[in-house]
Amino acid sequence: MDLSWMAWTSGTATFFICIFVALMGMIVWAIKWPQAPRVGILRIETTPGDRLFLSLLGSAFISLAWLAIFGAPIYGGMIVCFIYALAVFRWV
Repeated sequence: MDLSWMAWTSGTATFFICIFVALMGMIVWAIKWPQAPRVGILRIETTPGDRLFLSLLGSAFISLAWLAIFGAPIYGGMIVCFIYALAVFRWV
């Protein structure tokens, strides 16, 4: 399998491994403790998987905005992303 089209650095590999671990954790969570969808402040019905997707998508936009406004390093943006993800899982 030719994977030369992507710059596989340790950071890139860590990112995809973390996404994979999060998805596997969500699968185990859904199997062991099934949850009914709930309605949050957005007034849409979401499952934990939906909230994970929303937090990942929003974090991508937060990171891009952080880079555009402040540049590197992005440690402050990661803190904002973490707070955003906690808020999504709590209130969305």
